[in-house]
Amino acid sequence: MRTIAVLNQKGGVGKTTTAVNIAAALAAMGRRVVAIDLDPQAHLTIHLGLEPQTVKCSSYEVLMQSAQFQQEILLVRPNLWLLPANINLVGAETELVTVVGRETILREAIQPSHNEFDYCFIDCPPSLGLLTLNALAAAQEVLIPLQPHFLALQGFGKLLQTVDLVNKRINPDLKVTGVLLCMYDVRASLPNEVRADIEQFLAGARGTNRAWSQAQVLPTFIRRNIKLAEAPSYGKTIFEYDPNCNGAEDYRKVGEFFCSTASRLHSSEQQEPSAEILSVTVRQPQTSQSQISQVTAIHAPIQLPPAQ
Repeated sequence: MRTIAVLNQKGGVGKTTTAVNIAAALAAMGRRVVAIDLDPQAHLTIHLGLEPQTVKCSSYEVLMQSAQFQQEILLVRPNLWLLPANINLVGAETELVTVVGRETILREAIQPSHNEFDYCFIDCPPSLGLLTLNALAAAQEVLIPLQPHFLALQGFGKLLQTVDLVNKRINPDLKVTGVLLCMYDVRASLPNEVRADIEQFLAGARGTNRAWSQAQVLPTFIRRNIKLAEAPSYGKTIFEYDPNCNGAEDYRKVGEFFCSTASRLHSSEQQEPSAEILSVTVRQPQTSQSQISQVTAIHAPIQLPPAQ
């Protein structure tokens, strides 16, 4: 199972939209995918059609070790499972402050399910607290959705440094897979300038021991598309809401990118996976008839940490 944390400490850059739609794209390709909502706002849960207040067990219970991951995930689409979230997750960081090994609780919880799924996507909160640290400790890869604007880049260097620190102290397998540019305006010159700056910076890290030394800007980007903003209000993925729009086309290409990289990783593995398969108990999510309501930057050099 490839475990991928979708992470950016800045809100509104497309984290949840990215996590939902890449997971849905891969599930449509026949891959077995589980998505974990670690954001107390529960946007991933809402996006997939569940109402957080109706969720009985969630990622909060798993982090508090009062429920097992395998028994609490919900089958929400063909080949797509969800560990939902609700407002209880707000108290998790405070309640876990005295728990020994609190940074690795999620990693230990999902470990028994590694042979059950092809992909695990973790939707992280817009912060660098204990919830995000649990995601980074559990993941092997980090995908950074980024809006190609100057202000969206201000915390990019800090984010990379955080990933690098977790890599060195907690999770040596953690690497930054890449940067996915979201809300890309093909008519403006700024996105191209920002993309060139990021590519130049990442190229400068090649050959170093940084956690982002092999990262790349994904070859496709997510064009600005109103359909992507409308889909969550209906509890649908973009492929269910409007499968022919630009957003669906772009996220389908991102899913294909992950499939192609998975093939290369599989061919380079030295050990064969265990033949033992664990049984996963799934429950159908509760449905509700009520719909869920939803309601030019200046270009400057990016302030990033040194590659060396």
